[in-house]
Amino acid sequence: MNMKLNPLIWTQGLCQTIGAMVLNVFSLVGVLSIFVFDTIRHTFTPPWYPSKLLAQFISIGFYSLAVIGMTALFSGMVIALQSYTGFSRFNAEGAVANVVVLTITRELAPVLAGLMLAARVGASIAAEIGTMRVTEQIDALRTLNVNPMKYLVVPRVLAGLIMLPILVFIADIIGVLGGWLVGVYVLDFSSAGYLRQTLDFVTFNDVSSGLIKAAVFGLIVTIMGCYNGYNSGRGAQGVGRATTNAVVSSAILILIFNYILTQVLFA
Repeated sequence: MNMKLNPLIWTQGLCQTIGAMVLNVFSLVGVLSIFVFDTIRHTFTPPWYPSKLLAQFISIGFYSLAVIGMTALFSGMVIALQSYTGFSRFNAEGAVANVVVLTITRELAPVLAGLMLAARVGASIAAEIGTMRVTEQIDALRTLNVNPMKYLVVPRVLAGLIMLPILVFIADIIGVLGGWLVGVYVLDFSSAGYLRQTLDFVTFNDVSSGLIKAAVFGLIVTIMGCYNGYNSGRGAQGVGRATTNAVVSSAILILIFNYILTQVLFA
């Protein structure tokens, strides 16, 4: 009798597990959607805190420039080397400049900048707001009649939305510069010819598509950092878990939305 019931019990347990996972996913999506809508609503209603916004411009934008610039530089250099290795088999070495500028502007600059921002800024935001949640500083803001969403979340989200496209535009230039350095000083290309081929091949759509992606990625990183920090659990473990969730969820969403935006922009 037990041998006949075991498969039924196992199937029932599996269905319960899957059902609980589905409900948790929908619950998380619902809570996150409400958080996003609240952020948008508070963005367009006073009061505003320009000093906090300026501080986030510096924290998110200026302090991230070095790591994003370094990433773009060596990415452009590696793409030039790898492209030359592949194209040399088909006597098409002249296409190296085209591949570098296309890959940097369309894909690598926005994606790598988004991932670097998630690692540096997303984790920082989640840890900072999570610590404020644990130490009840968010409750203290409410006691002082200060809306935590306007004071903590909105400046960070706006800064990410505005600053990441600027960082990606700079990364485009630095990445192409990295390819030029390798092309001229390692692969013996003509400097004028490399630059002319780059400028002739790149289009406004290539650059603008990367900047659109950057704006979306900046929104994702700051939203996930603020959301996980704002809903952090109690204690050091809660803050650590919120920080980890912010980085991992941001990275996954960046890769997912990168495909979606690529399909929409270049279909």
